[in-house]
Amino acid sequence: MVVSGGTDGMGRALALARAERGDRVVVLGSNETKGELLLADATRLGAGDRVEFHRVDLSGVAATRDVAERILGRHEVIDALCLFANRQAPRRITTAEGLERTFALYYLSRHLLGEGLTPALRRAAHPVIVNVAGVGVTKGRIHWDDPQLERRYGTVTAQLQAGRANDLLGVAFAAQPDNPIRYVLYHPGFTRSGDLSPLPAPVRVLLRLAARLAARPVDRAVAPIHGFLDRPPAAPLTAVDRDTTLPLTLETLDPANARRLREVTTRLLATVAT
Repeated sequence: MVVSGGTDGMGRALALARAERGDRVVVLGSNETKGELLLADATRLGAGDRVEFHRVDLSGVAATRDVAERILGRHEVIDALCLFANRQAPRRITTAEGLERTFALYYLSRHLLGEGLTPALRRAAHPVIVNVAGVGVTKGRIHWDDPQLERRYGTVTAQLQAGRANDLLGVAFAAQPDNPIRYVLYHPGFTRSGDLSPLPAPVRVLLRLAARLAARPVDRAVAPIHGFLDRPPAAPLTAVDRDTTLPLTLETLDPANARRLREVTTRLLATVAT
């Protein structure tokens, strides 16, 4: 299995738990030190030979495509892809390829990994993709006239837009013809997880206090994912908000908008490629 954003929070917890159970886990993360700590913890669990770490900045389109190719070169079959990578930014940051970073990391990397690893996923007996985002949340929208948020950037605005984009990503992926790969959109709810370091100190303090009072423990938030991996759903697309399976008729899962976003994404990536 492949885990993006696997050196922090829920991604890290899942990667170590699966390796301890006997799975081979490929972890993607941008921080070399955190990757080394992950490998050390895997070794302490007796699973060091089952965890592989790739340092990669997933906000880069070329870098994400490159790591997908490297994984395909090493692994003929992938049973599961779990998508966690995300990072909040209090100000608008542009990547070297000219993209707004939240959109690039939180949404585009997941699009690219799903598409890039599809050949190996198709060779698995029961392949599944688990996209951990905010399905079930109805706030936020795709800013069709300004998806890079050049005119109206805000931390929450960017996070919500990317979250809604991931909802539509799952819809579009599952709708592909002759597709054996099951797609799960999973919202874990407020969880004691993630890297808060990019945020201002006062915000970090407030979030940590709120987490102590109301957030779900990481192990509890991760628990349903084990079920998705061990017993992939029969339906092409499944949406789960914490412990509730959602109807696919939600406005945020509109197939027409999913097709529209796919077209926008294709045009955007073509621009990056040139």
